[in-house]
Parts: sequence; structure tokens; C-alpha cells
Amino acid sequence: MVFAVAILGGLFTILLLYIVDINQTSQAIRRNYPVIGRLRYFFEHMGVFFRQYFFAMDREELPFNRAQRSWIAKAAKGLDGTLAFGSTRPLDKPGDIFFLNAGFPPTDEEIAAHEKALVTYGEGYAEQPYTSQSFFNISAMSFGALSEPAIKALSMGAHKAGIWLNTGEGGMAPHHEAAPCDVVFQIGTAKYGVRDSNGNLSEERLRILGENPQVKMFEIKLSQGAKPGKGGILPGEKVTQIIATTRGIPIGEDSISPNRHPDIRCSDDLLDFIAKVRGTTGKPTGIKFVLGQTDWLDDLLSKIHSRGIASAPDFITLDSADGGTGAAPQSLMDNLGLTVWESVPIVDKKLRDAGLRDRIKLIASGKMVNPSGVAAALCLGADSVNTARGFMFALGCIQALQCNQNTCPTGITTHNPKLQRGLDPQNKAERVASYARSLRKEVELIAHSAGVMDPHNLGPEHAFVINAKGRPQSLLKG
Repeated sequence: MVFAVAILGGLFTILLLYIVDINQTSQAIRRNYPVIGRLRYFFEHMGVFFRQYFFAMDREELPFNRAQRSWIAKAAKGLDGTLAFGSTRPLDKPGDIFFLNAGFPPTDEEIAAHEKALVTYGEGYAEQPYTSQSFFNISAMSFGALSEPAIKALSMGAHKAGIWLNTGEGGMAPHHEAAPCDVVFQIGTAKYGVRDSNGNLSEERLRILGENPQVKMFEIKLSQGAKPGKGGILPGEKVTQIIATTRGIPIGEDSISPNRHPDIRCSDDLLDFIAKVRGTTGKPTGIKFVLGQTDWLDDLLSKIHSRGIASAPDFITLDSADGGTGAAPQSLMDNLGLTVWESVPIVDKKLRDAGLRDRIKLIASGKMVNPSGVAAALCLGADSVNTARGFMFALGCIQALQCNQNTCPTGITTHNPKLQRGLDPQNKAERVASYARSLRKEVELIAHSAGVMDPHNLGPEHAFVINAKGRPQSLLKG
């Protein structure tokens, strides 16, 4: 009897769908092929998942291929990351960077006796300069774009690994303080977390943040790789009570940041803003942008010289045009800005030509989720490297490409309590820390094989790039 009712129910559902499909006018496939035509849209949706498991080769998928994700998964779980029977990486892909091994690399004993290099930000210019041993840290991901358990896991994992966590433009929530990790507070164009009732910078809120010993530096975001020229986008369904309180905005309404800081109209305004933040907080203060046109940067460096070297930002974070974890217009994500592989050498050279390279530290941020990418960025001139999506993979991301829809199946980018339930912060914190340690260890392995004692000593002479003809070309020549 139950079986018969189920069959009748199924037939009734099919009949209902048939009537709906044949009478609707918005989709030709469903109108011409009622019911069956619906399978097209189902397979189109499921294709994202089937491709990465059944059809894509190990190194052909975008934005991240299986080989990249597999290494991160093993590193995060503390599993053996060695391979057998040879590399599957093509050796003639234009733009790829490889490394040059030394004839006499340092011995294990020499490495063990070596004191690891430190990088100090704002030394001599900020009241409280910040010194870090880590060359690999967590890039900007806002609370709002990421869920509560995800932020907690990142905070605890960062503390365990001795790396810093960038808050992203969404302000500093209690979850960032789940553990006493070092924090870089990002000031976005909407000034979330440090804004007054009119949306302007609140020096009082800024001062209070500066007194927080966990906050080590401040980063003024001018633009980001996913959407240069456009501000952050957080759909209203993600703006919960605590997110609204943290950001200082209404609950349930779309959080749309301005496309730039309204009060920063030129280089002088930017330098004034940097001085205000650094003077109010006493902490090193830098800027973040994705490089496109360079005239404004030339003007900024010129104004620094005219005003004095103390007016310079303490660091520049270069975001890659292929970055982005949240919602962004495809026209911007696909087509605007330079990648870090192009922009880091440009900015490094401009800073050297201006005599400011020792004054301004250079941080690269982008798709550098594996040891080779991080080591390559250091060779190109970066002092340190940040990644966001690498740590998302460490949290359990499966590249479902639903970061902007509040339906993330792993609980990382959703505020649906049922989906968040699968993400245990304690467990994922261990994976975050393990991933950071493993990557650091392997970058050091590359550096030692190249004949230098420390990854900070990597330079263009230690690598080559594959040119348009598929042949090796020195980084020093281009």
C-alpha cells in the first residue's frame, strides 16, 4: 500500500512539473522538453563537483587544481607529502617559476645552528614596531565573509603556528580573540570597526584598538585583487546580529563598501591618513592594493621624499588580481589588475629606485598556497607572503564555489547554523597550524637546496621563469 502511494505521488509530481514546464515561457529547454529538460540545469550545477573528482586532470583545474589541494590536505593533516615515480608538473608552461639548486648546499648541522631571520615593521618610525619570524601568514578574510567557527579556528591555529591573522575589512570580532594570536587590523573603505555613526574614521575607536596588545599592525585597504575599483560585498542574509555590531551597520542589510576611501583623494591625503593611524595607535601602518596603473604610485613615492621618509607606509601589501574569496563581479575578477608575479618585481624595483626599499616592507598576497608559490614570491622581492584560500583549504574547503551564497557545505563561508555545525574549531585549528608549519618547512627546504640559510635570503638569482617559447629565462633578465 505504501509503495503504491509512493508511485502515485511520484507520477503526480511528474505531471505537475510537466504542466508547469510546458506553460512557462522563461526557459526554452523546459518548454520544449518538459520534466526531462530540468536535468540540464541539475547537471550544470553538479558539474562543478563532478569535474574536480572525475574529469579534471591533476594540474589542469582552476582556480586551484587537484595537486595543489591534495598537498594542502596532506600538510594540514600532518600526512606524508612525498611523491613517487616523478613529477606531473609540466616543465614548459610559460610563466611558471622553478628554482636553481646550489652546488654546495648547507649541511643539516649548519642549518640547525643558524638563527632564523626576523622581519621588523615600522622600526624607528612607529612607537611599537612589530617583529615577526614568520614569512607566511593568514591573509585578509573578514568575519562575515567567513563564519564564526572558521574565524575561531584561524585564530587558534595562528597562535599555535606563531603566524599573524589579518582581520579583513569586517572589523575585529570576539572570535578573532579566541586565542592570543598576532592580529593585523585592516581598515577598509567603509572603515568597519573604527567608524563613527556617520561612517567616518573614529579616532577614539582607533585608539582603543591600538591599546589592544593583540593588534600588532594596521593595514589600510585601497583595493583588493578580486574586485579592483569596487568595495567589499556582503549579502544581507549574512549580516547577523554580531556581524552588524562588529561592523557598526544595520542587521540584515547588504554591506556594500565604497569603491575607495571618500576622504583619500590623492597621495597627500593617503600619507595624512597613514600618519593619523600610526600616530593614534603607535603601531606600524601600511597600505594594501592590487597594482594596475602605476602613475599614482610614482607620485606617492615622490611625495614621500618631499615630506620625509618617516611619512612612508611601513609596508605595502600587494594583492594579486586573481585573488578573492567572496562575492565579486566577474568582469572585475577576470579582467582587471596585475597578478603578484607581475606586480611584485615592478613595485620592488620602484622602491629600490626611490631608495625606499629598506624603509617599506613588501608583502605578497594571492594564490600562493603551496611551497613553490611562496618561495617564488620571495625570490621576486617579497619580504613575506599572505594567503587566504590556502588556509580555507586547511579548514576543509572543497572548492564548491559557493562562498557568496551562504550555502557553503563545509561551514566556512556560511552563517547557517546547520552547516556550521560540521566545522569544529578545535580540530580545524590543529590543521591550520599544521599547514602553516608544513609549508614553512618545505619553503626552507627549497631555500637550503638553493644554497641559502634562510628563505628571506632567496632572490632572483635563485630561480628562473619559463618564457613564451617554453624555455628557461633568468628572473634577473625579466
